[in-house]
Amino acid sequence: MAKKPKNKSKPPRRRLLWRLFKISVTLGIWAAIAVAGLLAWYATDLPDIDDALATTRRPTVTLLAADGSVIATRGDLYGVPVDVQSLPKALPEAVLATEDRRFYDHFGLDLIGIIRAAWNNVRAGRIVQGGSTITQQAAKNLFLTPERSLKRKLQELMLAIWLERKFSKDQILTIYLNRVYLGAGTYGVDAAARRYFGRSATRVSVYQAAMLAGLLKAPSRYNPQADRKRAERRTDQVLANMVAAGYLSEAGAKAAKRNKAIRGSRGEAVSGYFIDWVLDQISDYIAPGNNDVTVTTTLNPVLQRAAEQRTIAMLSGPGKKLKVGQAALVALATDGAVRAMVGGRDHSKSEFNRAVQARRQPGSAFKPFIFMAALEAGYRPERRISDAPISIGDWTPRNFNRKHQGEVSLTEALAGSINTAAVRLAEEVGRGKVADLAARFGITGKIKPTPSLALGTHEVSLLELTAAYGPFANGGSGVWPYGIAEIKNGRGDVLYRRQGSGLGRIAEPRDIAAINRMLAEVVVSGTGKAAGMARPVAGKTGTSQNYRDAWFIGYSADLVTGVWMGNDNGAPMKRVTGGGLPARLWKSFMTDAHRGLARRQLPGGAVPVAVARSTKPKKTAPSPTKTEPSKGLWNRIRSAFDDPN
Repeated sequence: MAKKPKNKSKPPRRRLLWRLFKISVTLGIWAAIAVAGLLAWYATDLPDIDDALATTRRPTVTLLAADGSVIATRGDLYGVPVDVQSLPKALPEAVLATEDRRFYDHFGLDLIGIIRAAWNNVRAGRIVQGGSTITQQAAKNLFLTPERSLKRKLQELMLAIWLERKFSKDQILTIYLNRVYLGAGTYGVDAAARRYFGRSATRVSVYQAAMLAGLLKAPSRYNPQADRKRAERRTDQVLANMVAAGYLSEAGAKAAKRNKAIRGSRGEAVSGYFIDWVLDQISDYIAPGNNDVTVTTTLNPVLQRAAEQRTIAMLSGPGKKLKVGQAALVALATDGAVRAMVGGRDHSKSEFNRAVQARRQPGSAFKPFIFMAALEAGYRPERRISDAPISIGDWTPRNFNRKHQGEVSLTEALAGSINTAAVRLAEEVGRGKVADLAARFGITGKIKPTPSLALGTHEVSLLELTAAYGPFANGGSGVWPYGIAEIKNGRGDVLYRRQGSGLGRIAEPRDIAAINRMLAEVVVSGTGKAAGMARPVAGKTGTSQNYRDAWFIGYSADLVTGVWMGNDNGAPMKRVTGGGLPARLWKSFMTDAHRGLARRQLPGGAVPVAVARSTKPKKTAPSPTKTEPSKGLWNRIRSAFDDPN
């Protein structure tokens, strides 16, 4: 029987495997060529290494108070360059324990870390851990944008490998620690340590080092100035990481927590409204550029804190019961320098500055300009004017108490804020002259000389109305409110310095003296009695229709202060008038502001001064003399309703 010839070819299974192997090798080669080509293509678009290593940043603006203390800083802040060897070992250890424990073992890419992160993310069903090394993060921070794309990731890997070949591990870590963003405009651990703890990075404690390392995950989220409790929880996690990595013992972690020693930047707590207002004006004084600048402002930190505390206390206490949603306060030196500014209840919740941006009807707080126009026209404070019903066309203004007193002096009319007398006076003097005088004193916008102008229907901001009272306090010189005294560049060269320029004299001393006596009577016997102080002061109340706005603007020889209260949506308050809460807030702030200051007369000589009243009721025998009925009724009405004018 003949034998079958042997088949010398490979079995089908082996042939299939061999073909698959050749195909795989071929595909692998082509894939490698494609990847190499892609990398080569992306490499042509890599940023310039030398340019990227140079520090680039926004210019820093530092705001100083009038006493030289720092109020705020804006822009990119870089501290003193530090190297790993000069830092407390807890700082690099906290960073390594949290960001890259295998930093000294990998070549720029941590394959083990990538696999571990991928596994943890799959188990969690979401991204909970990243696999980037410190070298990769340094490459991204130095050279690339935050863009999320395949191109940026591949470029990051290439640059990370380049950094590993170019620099030592300590040098890479040093670069990273000096350039990483740590919140609040700070770049690098030294700038962050100075901002958050008031000390150099070379002097941070273990707890502070852990807090700085905790910022790396989310600088804005874990910023101790933004959320202290959240920052502390993150710091506790970093300390636990240090224990797990063997850098710290359990006892050491507990000791670090007992010695927190965190203090925030004092200046950042100062009025954000004033800071915003000043920052918006800097470009009006100097040309924009890349240089750091230091701006000395007019703010008085002591007065600012008093203004904020008194305003919040008034809003949180009686203001809450009387449906007062917002308040604003501005205090000026008699030359217009802003010493304190409160633009609302809480800057962190609403940046709208009600002292500057809001324009509301001032009500009777506008009346001093009517009486000042009358004084310039030759009227004197003792001149009599009729408090009787008056109609101008279809418009019939009424007094708050619906009563009339017959003839009264101009001083009595202003002190009692009598509407009919003020309207009649404006008609006699001329509405056009009233409008012109108000504009001369600093009231802006097109002032329409309508009959209702006498009752304060022209909308104003608190800042401009307060400044318009400035000439009363300084003897007749026009006032421009300002917050910037000097601007210097980083070398200390003066770029701008205020030279005291202003509007000059806009009123005669004789008329200023007269209006001061009249407005002083407002706080002694008129609608502003709640603002009366045992020193020469003067001022005027104001309330718009339906209790939507309540004002008190007043002054001493040292300070001009304005207060406004109301609601952003125009909702009426619960019978809050200018002579009520605003006058009380004004008095409490001015009492704080004048503590330790000598009593000074207002321009023009002696004015009426409120007599200090005892808080204890006096026991007196009944008087045999009857109280005059009309006068007693007027006093009771004025006391009960707290005349809104």
